[in-house]
Amino acid sequence: MPNLTLADLAAEIDANVRRALTEDVGSGDITAQLIPAERLAHAAVITREAAVISGVAWVDAVFRQVDPRVAVHWQVADGDKVEADRVLFHLEGPARALLTGERSALNFMQMLSGVATRCRHYADMVEGTGVRLLDTRKTIPGLRLAQKYAVTCGGCHNHRIGLYDAFLIKENHIAACGGIAEAIAAAHRIAPGKPVEIEVESLGELEQALAAGADIVMLDELSLDDMRTAVAINAGRAKLEASGGISDETLRSVAETGVDYISIGALTKHVHAVDLSMRLRQ
Repeated sequence: MPNLTLADLAAEIDANVRRALTEDVGSGDITAQLIPAERLAHAAVITREAAVISGVAWVDAVFRQVDPRVAVHWQVADGDKVEADRVLFHLEGPARALLTGERSALNFMQMLSGVATRCRHYADMVEGTGVRLLDTRKTIPGLRLAQKYAVTCGGCHNHRIGLYDAFLIKENHIAACGGIAEAIAAAHRIAPGKPVEIEVESLGELEQALAAGADIVMLDELSLDDMRTAVAINAGRAKLEASGGISDETLRSVAETGVDYISIGALTKHVHAVDLSMRLRQ
């Protein structure tokens, strides 16, 4: 599946930001009203820890929606790796607007940069193997596209976006359809041209999936030896994806088996938000 780009996300970003501002600002920022409406200010946003940056467009959208008079001057771009205490961007405009937009803007950038940072960590671990690390649907509800974009900023790749753009046939689907071959055949009938991926738990099931014409076969928690055997059996007929039980300790070894993909839920599920801070100057 192709990676998401900002061109795909313009409407989604605006919608994300509208929802965030609605829940945070509500009927109005009463604390910001302590400041005279005409007062102007400058601010700098810094990171307190090393990170890979993601979320520039979300920050821009926050201040554009809060007050279009706010100017955002970027010192970094999505995908940049930065050290602690680096200034990420400067703001100038009405002081009320800077403070009203602060939390929503930082929330987006902290979370998305956290995803990108984790993804870069994993991407670095498999550098040179040729494997592609994939995200999953284990995302924050309402922020899936944002998180999947952040995955690409960190050097990893997007799996299917949702339940609509590709088949992923798992154990329960197979049981309900009556078998591997039956499930794959039904998928090809229902949506010709959509990628068909099926999960297998043994080399015997892999043989069935390949014979039935699967496009991608997910090897669920197979041993390293079985993964290497699967690559030999497959001989390029389908793409092979390793999944389940992948850790820092096992990731490189799995990549070296020769599988095409490794999917890791932790890319979007186990997110450590990057520590950011805004300093206001009048």
